[in-house]
Amino acid sequence: MMRFKGTDTSMTDSNWFDSQTILDGIRRWVEIETPTEAPEQVNKLVSVVAEQYRDLPVTLERIAGVDGCGDHLVARANWGQDRPGILVLSHLDTVHPIGFIERLPFKVEGDVAFGPGIYDMKGGAYIAHHAFRALCATGDRSPLGITHLFTSDEEIGSPTSRALIEREGRKAKYVLVTEPARDGGKIVTARKGVGRFEVFIKGVPAHAGTRPEDGRSAIRELANVIQTLEAMNDLKRGVSVNVGVVRGGTRPNVIPEQAYAEVDLRVMGLDDADELVGKILALTSKSDGVTVTVSGELNRPPYEKSNAGAALYEHAKTLASAIGFELIDTHTGGGSDGNFTAAHTATLDGLGVDGKGAHTHYEQLYVSSLAPRARLLHRLYQTLR
Repeated sequence: MMRFKGTDTSMTDSNWFDSQTILDGIRRWVEIETPTEAPEQVNKLVSVVAEQYRDLPVTLERIAGVDGCGDHLVARANWGQDRPGILVLSHLDTVHPIGFIERLPFKVEGDVAFGPGIYDMKGGAYIAHHAFRALCATGDRSPLGITHLFTSDEEIGSPTSRALIEREGRKAKYVLVTEPARDGGKIVTARKGVGRFEVFIKGVPAHAGTRPEDGRSAIRELANVIQTLEAMNDLKRGVSVNVGVVRGGTRPNVIPEQAYAEVDLRVMGLDDADELVGKILALTSKSDGVTVTVSGELNRPPYEKSNAGAALYEHAKTLASAIGFELIDTHTGGGSDGNFTAAHTATLDGLGVDGKGAHTHYEQLYVSSLAPRARLLHRLYQTLR
């Protein structure tokens, strides 16, 4: 049996998949706060993760951050890189601001561990790394090469990592995404596409008391725009359009010259995406003297359940059954980096930890999910070919 130089072969399989051992590793990552907008903090964690790969048979590539985001880290196994292999996608950034850990400190209460980003998705990112470390400890090489990509900007739509994700995804045979499990441990085999838009409205200012007839209200026109956007919602088709941010005006006694809105679009399929993106970009003013300008695009394409993705899920389901738990699949409205790879590469998402409360003040994982889900990743590494 081949042994990798520098790897720990003293631990038994049961020790490798001990929940407390895994949780201790997750805690270290959680206690380094990593909001997307604090690249120096994200890079601090990137350095910790890189250091934890130093004794493993990998080649590390650290890609410097741009546009106010942190670095990305690629860990490539020193085998199987001459043919399509396994790409693991994880992100290290969170939505929680610096100091949030004082409000939500790492703590364990029974089967629940709390902490900012612990569920979305430091827990999942860590168990994928841990499963790879366990694989290396046996000295056996997986049939396929494994590449683990850690990104720094998923929570804002992956603007600086998308090209990297797509490039690595096209080279892979399988993509495993360590976003958290859904609804009691379900795996994700489909996600809605996500669009983001900005609406800029320009009217004509005037004194609201003495010459209101000279004005053209940008805010009034924004109300028209909001009604038009709200009418696009169609829950039966899985279409949701949300005006989540609005701003406008300067003072209560001035007819507002400017108004602004930010819009979120979610769609199930590419046909709906084409239709709705076109409608939103084509918004026009209903008021004389007022202009409406819309910019934006489909940020993440829909992740639809393909034949290859379904086969990958069935394989994972069989492995999970042998480990001792049932793996059920679902679709979700939230986007992930899996949206960028699913159209051309068999992709399985939601392979992270089970828990709840992503992006909230009670974010948590279930400790009992750590060992079985780390084992599942380990078995996927061992069996995909």
